[in-house]
Amino acid sequence: MRSKLFVPASRPELFAKAFASAADALSFDLEDAVAPERKPQARAELRALLATDDALASGKTLIVRVNALSTPYFAADIDAIARNGVSLVNLPKPEHPDDVLAAAQALEAAERANGVTVPIGLLLNIESPRALRMASELAPAHPRVAGLQLGLGDLFEPLGIARREPAAIQQAMFALRIAAGEAGVFAYDTAFANIEDIDGFRAEAQMARAFGFIGKSCIHPSQIAIANDVFRPSDEDIAHAVRVVEAARTANRQGVGAYVVDGRMIDPPFVERARVLVKDAARLGLLSETQRASLAV
Repeated sequence: MRSKLFVPASRPELFAKAFASAADALSFDLEDAVAPERKPQARAELRALLATDDALASGKTLIVRVNALSTPYFAADIDAIARNGVSLVNLPKPEHPDDVLAAAQALEAAERANGVTVPIGLLLNIESPRALRMASELAPAHPRVAGLQLGLGDLFEPLGIARREPAAIQQAMFALRIAAGEAGVFAYDTAFANIEDIDGFRAEAQMARAFGFIGKSCIHPSQIAIANDVFRPSDEDIAHAVRVVEAARTANRQGVGAYVVDGRMIDPPFVERARVLVKDAARLGLLSETQRASLAV
């Protein structure tokens, strides 16, 4: 999920373009992008879309950002969008593990009512000071939690923190990544509002990748290609990871705990990272025939 494109659920004229885009995931938004008076219509448009063959067979990760649990819209949102084909519900503003539990219970009930056969995960927005402080408790609050997503606009603006301040961004990214890592879930990067600042978007995406995030939110189709490029494993990294996995196989047979690959000392943490990278490369179709054959031995 290198790139995730936000799509206002109140803009059905954008749905086909979104499915035709190169985004790995589509996040249909019922929250900030939809005015209160248009939320019922947006909900109905999205429910109809999720019932189509195009949505079910798109091959994209389908996500819906619902309204926060504390709003009068949450229950209707969950009932409308808990459908087969939806992978994740993006939950805004959770601040306590009880919020996560309540959302998971509501989602489970809606799945039963709507005949959903594959459980839908939760992507939690970390977008307030309390949520960032509580991230290590929010992430493991329920097995449905698949990832944590950083929301720097909501986090920084009320505090007067400059949105482009690298030190602040890095601290927030690090805190979220460690919380996600402890819980065994993924970390996902925030949106970047200045559509025209391509270099700024790329730089922030590169920072997120360096902190172990798996992808970046996109608010405009022009940002998709950059996110896909930044979060694509390089050919060099893939080749090294394949060699590490091969060497680990040999070392295990020989009872060796640490060894050298490409001049680097390798032990279990590096092997685990290499296996994740190889898995990602395989999913993206980036492994050569030779690499696939060597890994299959």
